[in-house]
Amino acid sequence: MSKNLSELSGRKGLRENLFEELGIAASQTGAVSKEQASALADEFLMGKANVYGAATFYDFLRPENQGKKVYACNGSACLAAGTQDALNNKLKGAFAEEEIGEMCCLGRCHENSAFHYAGRNYSGTDIDKINDIKAGTVLPMDKYHVAASGTQLLTAPFPGLAPYYEILKKALSMSPDDLLATLKVSGLRGRGGAGFPIAFKLESCKNTPGDTKFIVCNADEGDPGAYSDRYLLEERPHSVLLGMIIAGYIAGAGHGVVYIRGEYPEAVAITQAAIDDIRAAGYIGQNILGSGFSYDFKVIKAQGAYICGEETALLSSIEGQRPEVRVRPPYPTQHGLFNKSTVVNNVETLACIPWIVENGGDAFAAIGKGRSTGTKLVSLDGHFNRPGIYEVDMGTPLRVVTDTLGGGFRKAVKAMHIGGPLGGLVPVSKIDELSVDFESFSQAGFLLGHASVVCLPQDYPVIRYVEHLFRFTAHESCGKCFPCRL
Repeated sequence: MSKNLSELSGRKGLRENLFEELGIAASQTGAVSKEQASALADEFLMGKANVYGAATFYDFLRPENQGKKVYACNGSACLAAGTQDALNNKLKGAFAEEEIGEMCCLGRCHENSAFHYAGRNYSGTDIDKINDIKAGTVLPMDKYHVAASGTQLLTAPFPGLAPYYEILKKALSMSPDDLLATLKVSGLRGRGGAGFPIAFKLESCKNTPGDTKFIVCNADEGDPGAYSDRYLLEERPHSVLLGMIIAGYIAGAGHGVVYIRGEYPEAVAITQAAIDDIRAAGYIGQNILGSGFSYDFKVIKAQGAYICGEETALLSSIEGQRPEVRVRPPYPTQHGLFNKSTVVNNVETLACIPWIVENGGDAFAAIGKGRSTGTKLVSLDGHFNRPGIYEVDMGTPLRVVTDTLGGGFRKAVKAMHIGGPLGGLVPVSKIDELSVDFESFSQAGFLLGHASVVCLPQDYPVIRYVEHLFRFTAHESCGKCFPCRL
């Protein structure tokens, strides 16, 4: 990572963004040409090699993507479900073979047979309507089970814009220090995998000198099998946006960036529409509700790179640099986006903040188990009788998730891959030993992560699945550190 390149990229701020320009350049043909890369290098005062190196890193910008028209999902859930061979055969009946590409996990893990065409995702029986889809017929969005066991915090019905943003009025009537103290009491930890307390990040950012600071929402939900962030962005976007506004008020940050993976096109559109709504209602912009606090958003659509789920690689991506993991320290709260103090947190973490402000830190801390406070969203794949998104109190027995909420398995399953590629394969014999919280999984040698569940059927070879994971991590590596390079 070059601090000088960060400064150059930050000259135009978020208004004119190099990474966005790369996406625009590739929108017609599927790839960024050398001529386009050269022109952007001149415009942003970057080296041509830097821009070309960044552009050719991403799945949706590199030359190999040129000419692709439709993309089949190659994610873990669709692979284990065994649906994609038949899907690809049907795609070949509607497209030339060279027009068919791949995308990694479209978040349709609940029904599989997933593919992407013309800026929209499809799954289930949609492939049988491929000719209608090509002719311009727009099919309805997918549906899946959503329920809660215990506290309905993130899955509660949305009351409407004005009633919900009463929480913002309450937050702005409090001091940043009081809000920070409330978050500390709540014990809210990052839901993206590491479980790091958000209050410490916000406090570090708050105490770092500087007039320009950022809150970045990491919505690059790349763990195959996970679609809880997609649920929040598409069904409860205001919980995420309000959480970011309050986080900005605490940290003294006036800019929010929502970085959404390119595999979730509907989430990008829905989130932008929600931002437009709150801008029209006066909940963002200059001097919000007469408080003296100003805040606004930028939605950035990612371009296909799992490594961007790591916070420092994500920041490099926004800057238009090659998304390689940065050496820490310094941490993003000291030197983050464009070298400014930045807090990066995932979707679910930020979405918890409004409930905490409304109900108090003590109420949130009273939910859960030990240091794992609050609730957790769990994604169940199509091997369950009731696949979908379920909200459970931290500490809920895993058996309750699999049997009571998920309705048990549709067919014999020997293991569950929980927590994404870096998580663990949990034998079904271990279900009664685990509960949904950070400590239970860690002590057993597993990783809770996003709490995504991908099932391995009894007849699916484990070695084949492990080979798939190695191919995935090799493809998605940024190539910087020795273990991956060698």
